[in-house]
Amino acid sequence: MVKKIEINVSLQVFSKEEWLQEDAKLIEKAKSILEHAHAPYSNFLVGAALLLENGEVFTANNQENVSFPVGVCAERAVLSYAMANSPGVRPKKIAIVAKRRVDEQFATVTPCGLCRQTINEYEVKFQSPIEILMLNPQGEILKASGIDQLLPFRFNDLNS
Repeated sequence: MVKKIEINVSLQVFSKEEWLQEDAKLIEKAKSILEHAHAPYSNFLVGAALLLENGEVFTANNQENVSFPVGVCAERAVLSYAMANSPGVRPKKIAIVAKRRVDEQFATVTPCGLCRQTINEYEVKFQSPIEILMLNPQGEILKASGIDQLLPFRFNDLNS
């Protein structure tokens, strides 16, 4: 008999009026770093802001390179920088905003596969989920309670 595996994932959607103050600050930090992205090839700007458990906030943006795919996504950049500078402090939330350089409106973006796996690594390391906040064009926050909502079949252990 064939077994069937079902996994349910869900995101919460918050209108601007429903945003938590902490989430709003993180989204604004991600927006503030967005325009400094180095994206001369795609012209697709991504900003990320990471809140650590101790209240520190780190920001980063995407950094492209003509030698595709050598560039670095905003999410991996901010996680790497934060963990290099505050290695023992748990990441609590990450906010992601994106838009095309010529557009006023933000684009809905979720972390790519590499970024999803990177977020997973830190969830495993700290044994705690990292909330993922993604801004959409309607000005709503799409919130995942952890990476399991975006990457249900995670790669956790080389030894199992």
